[in-house]
Amino acid sequence: MDWCRMMDSSVLIFIVCLVLSLQCCRLQALQCPPVATPSNITEFSCSSPSLSHFPAGFPERTTLISVEFTNISSIGEDALLGLPKLQELHLSNNRLEDLPGGLFRDLSELHTLDLTSNLLEDLPPSIFENASSLNHLFLKMNQLTKLRPQWFHPLGRLQTLDLSNNQLKDVPPSCFSKLENLTALDLSSNFLRQLSPQILEGMPLLERLDLGGNHLHSIADKTFQELPRLGFLFLQNNSLTRLPPGIFEPLRNLDTLFISDNQIASWDPGFSGHLTKLSLDLARNPWACDCLMSTFVDWVTHHSAVLYSREEVVCASPKSLQGRVVMSLKEAEFGVC
Repeated sequence: MDWCRMMDSSVLIFIVCLVLSLQCCRLQALQCPPVATPSNITEFSCSSPSLSHFPAGFPERTTLISVEFTNISSIGEDALLGLPKLQELHLSNNRLEDLPGGLFRDLSELHTLDLTSNLLEDLPPSIFENASSLNHLFLKMNQLTKLRPQWFHPLGRLQTLDLSNNQLKDVPPSCFSKLENLTALDLSSNFLRQLSPQILEGMPLLERLDLGGNHLHSIADKTFQELPRLGFLFLQNNSLTRLPPGIFEPLRNLDTLFISDNQIASWDPGFSGHLTKLSLDLARNPWACDCLMSTFVDWVTHHSAVLYSREEVVCASPKSLQGRVVMSLKEAEFGVC
């Protein structure tokens, strides 16, 4: 009996300590920023779901603020005033519906801004006018329906721009023409229907372009002409029925190309002769196994290209070859053009 009582007491003590510990942690999480901090603390994080107002009182020396997974729906124009050393601002997974035009003024050292997963439908035209030091900008998973060229014109140092998972139907011509240092652009999971050279002009250092999961039905000739460093191109899950002959030929550094899950039946890719390696995903297209496909298969074989999901790269025509794996065919089996 005594042993049982001792066990009951131990369990009770454990439960009490656990509850007190959880309450303590919750109280600490709500203190954002803390009332008093050591002089060497420059980074602050807060992720309390009950937080409904952007916290105040960050010390002037602050370099990083993370206020994420909260219930904040707005932020005042002076919320970041007096933080000249701020370098990173993470505001993802909140309920922000809009931002004041002067929010980022006087933040000359801000290089990373993450606004992922909010409710933003639009931004003031001059929102980034004084944020010329930005290197990385994440606007994915919002509700943007249009892009304003004015947003990007001051961002000549930008290297990463993520606009994926919005509701964009088009990109204005020359919208990104000032982003001369951009290396990665993500426009995936939007509603874009066309792709032209004017959309991609002004980005000579671009290495990665993701356009997967849109409604693209056409790509204009010479669209990739001015992207000499492009190495990773994602066009999967669109509505493409054809690709212009030689569309990828200017891409001398192409490393990875995904065009799976489209409606492409035939193509003449005309890859650059400078390519030394290439990884491809062509799966789940209605391929015509004709002379053009025969030429492509020969190219893949002689260049030791990596073909992903090769068992799903199958013939849709001619009827005699329907369902056959393209790479399993012999040269004599391909149809004529």
